[in-house]
Amino acid sequence: MTSNSNTPRYVRRCATCGGIFDSPRLKKELATVEEKISDPSVWADAARSQPLMRERKRLEHQLADDAELARRTGDIEAYFDLMREGELSVEPDLKREINSLVEFSEALESRTMLSEENDPLNAIVTVHPGAGGTESQDWAEMLMRMYLRWAERQGFKTEINEIQDGDEAGIKSATFTITGDFAFGLLGGETGVHRLVRISPFDQAKRRHTSFASVFVSPEIDDSIVIDIKPDDLRIDTFRSGGKGGQHVNTTDSAVRITHLPTGIVTGCQNERSQHKNKEKAMKMMRSRLYEFELDKKKAISRKLEDTKLEINFGSQIRSYVLQPYRMAKDLRTRVEVGDVDKVLDGYLEPFIRGYLKLRREGGVPAAIVEEDDL
Repeated sequence: MTSNSNTPRYVRRCATCGGIFDSPRLKKELATVEEKISDPSVWADAARSQPLMRERKRLEHQLADDAELARRTGDIEAYFDLMREGELSVEPDLKREINSLVEFSEALESRTMLSEENDPLNAIVTVHPGAGGTESQDWAEMLMRMYLRWAERQGFKTEINEIQDGDEAGIKSATFTITGDFAFGLLGGETGVHRLVRISPFDQAKRRHTSFASVFVSPEIDDSIVIDIKPDDLRIDTFRSGGKGGQHVNTTDSAVRITHLPTGIVTGCQNERSQHKNKEKAMKMMRSRLYEFELDKKKAISRKLEDTKLEINFGSQIRSYVLQPYRMAKDLRTRVEVGDVDKVLDGYLEPFIRGYLKLRREGGVPAAIVEEDDL
């Protein structure tokens, strides 16, 4: 590909950033992995085969990204050539392609910062409303929708594991799994307390209300990671699934809730009609939560309290979503701001995710402190 001094610097830089991927090296690594996978003895051992399959998928994705980047920059160069020849009608297409390239390259930048052990895994997201009754329950449902819409934008699969409807509106709690490459790495920074400021739709006096909800994101660990759970440490409760009525309401006690007594961690599942399947999924979520719990204990030993650990309480919000008296979503750790808060609530989380990953790479994310200026 040839470069031209009239081409914007940003596009010229993208045209040569294939070096980030180093395609010859990636192809060599992929060939080595493929050779190992072809060994029949590998498939008899899940502890060997699963990491190899994940590595092959990672390498294939990086090579595909490199090819896509080359294609996009090639198209833009072709548009510039047409404009230099006098074809000014292609200018709208050129602008659209440049904007698309910016979004694509920013997504790649975020992916290059996903280097921690659990980053490639699926994400299990739990949302709980804070104090405030219907207001907070409605806000919790808005947050759940935001993450589901974000997952849809990424092309990820989602599955609702458990949901408890609010008394009048919203939800009392929800747990759902987002399945996709690096889902946990991208969403891990969303753990914390989220604050909404708006004119309440439930207040006849149309007063401004502040609502809180907490989000917890944990990795969905696979069977190759051993978590020792003693049966005596578990309390397993069964109950009848609830819902909004109709065919989704079970008439048997198929829903399962599991409590890990030493830690107080609770997981549950009610979306399957089979109690056995609900129990299996709840146990899988429990293993993931306990794994994350043990990781946090190790991190707490090796660093000071004021470092990146953020306690989940309603005095340390990580992000504010203000709908009144002005409109803005602001992350209180990274200071990233987005004026189009409706777009954010519809799943546009990329600026916040990228800001968190950059701060993490630079040395950790401090706990947020709410100040009046942040409102």
